[in-house]
Amino acid sequence: MAEVLLFHHAHGLTPGVLEFAGELRRAGHVVHAPDLYEGRVFDVFEEGVAYAQNVGFGVLAERGRAAADGLPASLVPAGFSLGVLPAQLLAQTRPGAGGALLFEACLPVSEFGDTWPEGLPVQIHGMADDPVFTGEGDLDAARALVRSAPDAELFLHPGDRHLFADSGLPSYDKEAAERLLGHTLAFLARLA
Repeated sequence: MAEVLLFHHAHGLTPGVLEFAGELRRAGHVVHAPDLYEGRVFDVFEEGVAYAQNVGFGVLAERGRAAADGLPASLVPAGFSLGVLPAQLLAQTRPGAGGALLFEACLPVSEFGDTWPEGLPVQIHGMADDPVFTGEGDLDAARALVRSAPDAELFLHPGDRHLFADSGLPSYDKEAAERLLGHTLAFLARLA
């Protein structure tokens, strides 16, 4: 059993994110899904991004760091898109992390330090033709991370959708979401 801290994407803590958390729980894992938006959920991606920009990415990252307070050091930080910001921050700066799951985003390792923590396993998922993941530098950052860390895996799913694993969004892709979940559960089982 792994303990996961799962951060939501720019839409907020949607029913689809909670459903994904439920899938991990049904597999026997402990999952925390904090609400970095303090109850706000946005139907339109751009409105959620605008809200995040208004609040400030640094504030959201600190809310993520605070959500980890009191949780075990071996925690597995995970995040969807915008949620990768606090997940990757915790993975790289909080000693003892058990692993990291970065869904549909990846920041350059240099954002939070010089190198990826030695021996820290990480899985990165994105769609091969997602204009956000591939067009905004995330894919390049993911490939660089995989080259620099022997315990890093990158899964490029076919398609061009962003937020494909949230069952409540129009961008949902059932087949790709099931593959992402399968790889995630295998990853968590190896950590347990």
